[in-house]
Amino acid sequence: MKTLTPKATLWLVLILVMVWGINWPLTKLALPDTPPILFSGIRTLLGGLILLLFAMRHRETLRLRQNAWTYLVLAIFNIAGYYGLQTVGLRYLPAGLFSTLVFLQPILLGLFSWLWLGERMFPMKVIGLVLGFGGVIVISSGGMAGHLSVLGIMLGLASGLCWALGTIYMKKKSKQLDSIWAVTMQLIFGGILLNGIGLTTEKWSDIHWSPSFIGILLFISVFVIAMGWMIYFKLLDNGEAGTVGSYTFMIPVLSTIFSMVMLKESLTLTFVVGLVLIAGSVYLVNTALPGKRGNRSSRANETKSCTNKSIS
Repeated sequence: MKTLTPKATLWLVLILVMVWGINWPLTKLALPDTPPILFSGIRTLLGGLILLLFAMRHRETLRLRQNAWTYLVLAIFNIAGYYGLQTVGLRYLPAGLFSTLVFLQPILLGLFSWLWLGERMFPMKVIGLVLGFGGVIVISSGGMAGHLSVLGIMLGLASGLCWALGTIYMKKKSKQLDSIWAVTMQLIFGGILLNGIGLTTEKWSDIHWSPSFIGILLFISVFVIAMGWMIYFKLLDNGEAGTVGSYTFMIPVLSTIFSMVMLKESLTLTFVVGLVLIAGSVYLVNTALPGKRGNRSSRANETKSCTNKSIS
C-alpha cells in the first residue's frame, strides 16, 4: 500500500485549498443564473459522472450490494447535507457569518476523530483548532452586519456538522471501500437526491445557460467537485482526520483573496489578523509533541495502517 510522501502531501493540500477556496466566489458569480439547489445537484452529479469514467476501470471493487448503504449515507451527509443546506442557508444569513458557521467543521472533525477514531488530542492541538476558528471569525467579521436569522444559523451549523460526520464515517469505513468508488457513488447519489429536491422546489427553466455559467459549472464539476473530493479523501487515507481538517481553515483565506480579484473586494485589517491566526492554527495542530503518545495514539496508528491505500 502506497503512502504519500511529505512533498506529495504538501502539493495535494495546496491544490485542495486553492480549488476549494476559489469555489466560493465562483459560486457567487454563478448563482444569478441558476436556482441554488439545482445548481448544487447538477455540479455534484456531473462531478460524479466524470469520476465514473475512471472508476469503471475497477468495476470489481464497486461491490454495490455490499456498500450501497454506505454510499447512500456518505451522499446524504457529504453531498446533500453539506451542499444542500449550504446553498439554502445563504439566503438567510450574510455570507461571512454563514461561512464561519460552516467552517466550524474542522473543530468538530478534530473532536469526533478523537472520540471515535482514537486520534491523539493534546492541549496545543485544542488551542490550534480554536485559534483557527477564531481566524475564520475575524476574517468573516465584515460580513456579519444585517439581520440574523435563527433558521440561517441552524442551517450553517447543520452544514458543517454534516461535513464533519460524513468525513468521520468515510474514515471509519475506508477499510471496506475503494476510495474512487466511495467518492464517485456519493457524488452520483447525492447529485440525484439534490436534483430531485430541486425539481420539486425550483424550476429548470430558471437556469440561464450563458457561456460564463457553463464555464463555471464545468470548472466546479471537474476541479472543485471531482478532483477536490478525491484529494480530500486521499489525504484522509494517509493521515489523521483532525489534522487534515485543520487545513480547511485556509480555505476562507484563499476565498477572500480570490474575491478581491474576481469580485473587486478590498483588503482589510481583519483579513490580515485572521490570516495570522489561521497560520498559527495550522502550525499548532500539525506540531507533534515529544515523548510518548499513549494508547489513543497507538490505536490511531493502527487505524491508519489499516486504512492507508492508494488511488489508482
